Amino acid sequence: MGDLRHAIFAGGFSAIASSRADRWLRPFAQGCGLILTFHHVRPDAPGGGAHAVAQGQFRPNRSLEVTPAFLEATLEALAHAGFECVSMDEVPERLDASRRGRPFAVITFDDGYRDNVEHAWPILRRRNVPWTLYVVPRFADGRGVLWWIDLERAIAGADSVVFRVGEDVLSLQTATPAQKAAAFAGVARRLRAAGGKELRGFVMSLAEREGRDPAATSRELCADWEDIAALARDPLVTIGAHSMSHPVLSRETAETVLEELGESRRVIAGRLRRPVRHLAYPHGDREAVGVREHVLARAAGFTTAVTTRPGHLWPAHRAHCHALPRLSMNGRHQTDAALRALLSGVPFLAGDLAQRLHAATVAGG
Repeated sequence: MGDLRHAIFAGGFSAIASSRADRWLRPFAQGCGLILTFHHVRPDAPGGGAHAVAQGQFRPNRSLEVTPAFLEATLEALAHAGFECVSMDEVPERLDASRRGRPFAVITFDDGYRDNVEHAWPILRRRNVPWTLYVVPRFADGRGVLWWIDLERAIAGADSVVFRVGEDVLSLQTATPAQKAAAFAGVARRLRAAGGKELRGFVMSLAEREGRDPAATSRELCADWEDIAALARDPLVTIGAHSMSHPVLSRETAETVLEELGESRRVIAGRLRRPVRHLAYPHGDREAVGVREHVLARAAGFTTAVTTRPGHLWPAHRAHCHALPRLSMNGRHQTDAALRALLSGVPFLAGDLAQRLHAATVAGG
């Protein structure tokens, strides 16, 4: 199902590009700005990249990584389309309906991976582009768990697996790429629906079975506080929060959510000795984040909070700065057609129009 969905997306991007809909619909579809989401930025491993995806190899987290060349291509496409890259600090003012001018773009990175420091930072610094890194303090401490990575690795190296999720024991065949993909999708879906206790239990049992520290992956892949402090000294870089431990917020109590958000803000500010104004919700889709989380993000003291719901920004978002949409730069769609479509706003035209009509109705009483 996942491969089919991505094939449909790719076909849609190609159709928009070939029909030039990204040009003739742009005046209706493009908002006043947009926020782009990246995770990993790193060169493809040998045998990886688009060829690996096309051959059906097991890479369930492929969507979370792009190459440095694609980051460069994205920045080129933004410049060609007339976007001005700005910091998250400027977003509320830029959303003011009284302003007129060039559309703006914000470059953001989630989780705080070390490859952002090694590969993304030099590109952005050379191009003088502001950007935001949303940090998970437990990852920076080397005490967090990246269960989606651990799950992929456990399935990749086995012909069959047995996982415990809560009270359930899942015995799955994983000999072929298709079986591996199905197993990953099923277990990931269960883990996203689980509470924090069940998720921690899964991670601990997996690590115990493999004889390793459950936090080893965060130390391997994530930037530490020394790296983050170096970034924070760059005036082009804004450090934001991404919760303390990266839970699925909708599965937690309001008290836990407020603690996750507020404590992450306090810890990062204390480490870097500067205010932290911006939040990216972990797992920021509609199932993981709703009105309750928007209210709690405001209560925790954040000026803005971004989701993973796709769409462009419109002046009406000025009243909803704790529920801002973003465009995911998906590693499965590192193409010119995808970039042109996403930046034009055409794939989101119907949804954005509905949101604007709703906002106008509310404003008009």
